[in-house]
Order: sequence, then C-alpha cells, then structure tokens
Amino acid sequence: MPITTSWEEKGIERGLQRERSLILRQLTRRIGQLPETILAQVNELPIEQMEALGEALLDFVNLYDLQAWLASEVV
Repeated sequence: MPITTSWEEKGIERGLQRERSLILRQLTRRIGQLPETILAQVNELPIEQMEALGEALLDFVNLYDLQAWLASEVV
C-alpha cells in the first residue's frame, strides 16, 4: 500500500477542488445560473461521477438535461 504524505494529500485535494470548480463553471456557462439544490447535488458527487458529468455537460441544452443526468446517476 503506497504511503502518501500530508503534502501529497493536500495536492490531491487541491486538484479535486479545481476539477469540481472547472466543471461547475462549465455548467454555469452552458446552462446558466444553477439553483442551490443542484449545486449541492453536484458538489456531493464522487470524483468518478464528476468526471462523467464533465463529459456529459457538453450535450446539455438546459437545466432539465442536468437534472435528468443527476437523476440517472443516483444509485
């Protein structure tokens, strides 16, 4: 099992935060201001789903597309 230092953990966390931030900015640019409830849902997604969302958002036209995608991702 690899051992990570606190510096590495902080770097990983910072990278994940940047990825979330980028995806949220792309969503806002693509479909407009997001309601707080949707923001909360997106922020709770695990990184794998955030990456999938980053690809899926290219096909979104409106908020309903995002809501449908979020509903389909709930396990």
